Amino acid sequence: MKKTTGYKLEPIQLDVYRPLRDVVSDVLRQAIKDGVLKPGERLMEIRLAEELGVSRTPIREAIRKLEQEGFVVMVPRRGTYVADISLKDISQVFEIRGALEELAAGLAAERITPDELERLERILVEINEYMAHDDFDKIVDADVRFHDVLYQASRNQRLVDILHNLREQMLRFRSISMHYPGRLAATWEEHRQMVENIANHNSAMARKVAKKHMENSEKTLLKGISQDEESARQIHELFPHS
Repeated sequence: MKKTTGYKLEPIQLDVYRPLRDVVSDVLRQAIKDGVLKPGERLMEIRLAEELGVSRTPIREAIRKLEQEGFVVMVPRRGTYVADISLKDISQVFEIRGALEELAAGLAAERITPDELERLERILVEINEYMAHDDFDKIVDADVRFHDVLYQASRNQRLVDILHNLREQMLRFRSISMHYPGRLAATWEEHRQMVENIANHNSAMARKVAKKHMENSEKTLLKGISQDEESARQIHELFPHS
């Protein structure tokens, strides 16, 4: 495990409509996704409370929630650390998520409303426009909205909750996957095929496309991680003291 370093988190902005523990959870979760809190880094309740401007109670509650989501691990007598996800962990998450994404697409083909279908089609158009301008942030936002509509169309809230949790665990790797050559265009086409089959209420084909989409996403991510590790190794060989 790594030693604690400076977090440099900004004080939270209070939201009168949400419990403080949920606001703190969102802030810490985002900091992990953005790499501000790095894998293996120890989380100190007192320091986090000081930087976020809250008491230790919502910090403690938020950490427990993030542990359940897989973002942090609590080691007895040693403390709490940001989870360091291995390639095996990634494969296991994709194995589960692939099966559930397939189920969600199949149910959506049977249960989607005309309004939801139109929203999926509009998001596809949005993403195509953002791709033309290389607007990565908007592509990511639209991709999240696309899957949210798809999940909701399944009419199974338990499934929606589980899929959100699994997706959150993989978001820290989103940049690696989406920046891999050709992946954005392939993702858009896979989404288009999914919408087409859902619109035709072809549950079997919607499930097939969703399964293939997740398999391709996993392969691309693992290739991207492998390349990043190789690049880091080459840089270290060239600049061993950097």
